[in-house]
Amino acid sequence: MKTPANRIGILATLLVVCGWLSFTASSSADMDIQKQAKAAGVEVKNCQTCHTVALPKKGEGQNELNDAGKWLVAQKDAKKAAKVDGAWLKDYPGNKK
Repeated sequence: MKTPANRIGILATLLVVCGWLSFTASSSADMDIQKQAKAAGVEVKNCQTCHTVALPKKGEGQNELNDAGKWLVAQKDAKKAAKVDGAWLKDYPGNKK
């Protein structure tokens, strides 16, 4: 028979695993945007291509966007897209010389 301590341990383990899975899913979205941009031929070195900080915190990303990031969000709204596509950076006017 399982004791209450065993049940608490199992519950805690499940909560940690679920939290870890949800965190990694949200983090990979930013990496997908970078991969899309690189595949389109855009030079992307890190998150600061679109953000003002090197590693934006979850939930605060909208407040930490630079001009390219704001442009991408505007493109997402204009195209009525579900999410930003990193390939759009090839059309970013700030890249033109």
